[in-house]
Amino acid sequence: MRQAAAEFGNRGFNVEVVFADNQNKPDVGSNVTRQWFDRDGVDAVVDGGASSVALAVNDVVREKNKVFLNSSSATSDLTGSKCSPNTVHWTYDTWMLAKSTGGATVRAGGDSWFFITADYAFGHALERDTGTFVRNAGGRVLGSVRTPFPGTSDFSSFLVQAMAAKPKVIGLANAGSDTINCIKQAAEFGLSRRGVQLASLLMFLPDVHALGLATTQGLICTETFYWDLNDRTRAFSARVRPHIGAQNALCMNHAGGYASVVHYLKAVADMGVRAAKASGADAVARMKAMPCDDDCFGPGRIREDGRKLHPAYLFEVKKPEESRGQFDYYKLLQTTPGEEAFRPLGEGGCPMVRS
Repeated sequence: MRQAAAEFGNRGFNVEVVFADNQNKPDVGSNVTRQWFDRDGVDAVVDGGASSVALAVNDVVREKNKVFLNSSSATSDLTGSKCSPNTVHWTYDTWMLAKSTGGATVRAGGDSWFFITADYAFGHALERDTGTFVRNAGGRVLGSVRTPFPGTSDFSSFLVQAMAAKPKVIGLANAGSDTINCIKQAAEFGLSRRGVQLASLLMFLPDVHALGLATTQGLICTETFYWDLNDRTRAFSARVRPHIGAQNALCMNHAGGYASVVHYLKAVADMGVRAAKASGADAVARMKAMPCDDDCFGPGRIREDGRKLHPAYLFEVKKPEESRGQFDYYKLLQTTPGEEAFRPLGEGGCPMVRS
């Protein structure tokens, strides 16, 4: 986000970036947001974090008529029942993850699935939606097991149940430390050597970097950005690398933060600072009216429900001997075009969408 602000340093207005940790707590996120608006003169909130935080912030932003650029919260409700004229949902959501990782994996041969699912709303939604895409693509769901959330560290018994069903793919409908622990223990069991693919429904390149290729090789995941995807993604990575440290891996959340701020600032420059500050809804409307194009995601657009459209990429993590160097971790398996990657406009239930 600071990179995006720096690139607008000569557009006739100043951009200041402030930061706070919402601790993945909705009350903390909403209180910080309200303080920023009421006391500090902030015009736009970026990122999000946990979906519960994003939904809480979404309400405050709409009440105060500011701008919310969500890049890391997964809930598709932000462009569904909770859509807002003040919010843009960039990067990814649960529906897209389910379609890309579920449907595309079946088409690639992974046609029998078993789910290990975190027992809360996010995990349930991922399992439900991915299972639907698996079946629609001609695959089978052989079963699932729910894991307590939070606090599970030993997934061995759940992996044993999954292997007993003899699926081609074990889908991890979880995130964060749950995903990391599952992957570690799956590697210890030698799942890849037994011909079982592990599909993480929410995984990021920094997780792969932290775990190492020896542990994650063969894993399937979806991201909407990869630093080595093309000349433009490599150019962005080269620009931002000196500012984030040589050991830090870039993923789609970082790209979404950058690209959403770039497009917002283009809208501010186009409509004028005074008008953009006066109405967040007007600023978002201008963002929707302008075509998107940046080095992270390429050309795209923002739909009337606030959903930013861009391709989704199904990746397989490389074997250690296939990697050419640091962060060279992904092999591209399939690409889902932006107009197909996200939930159809008429199916989300967004009140702003006319039937």
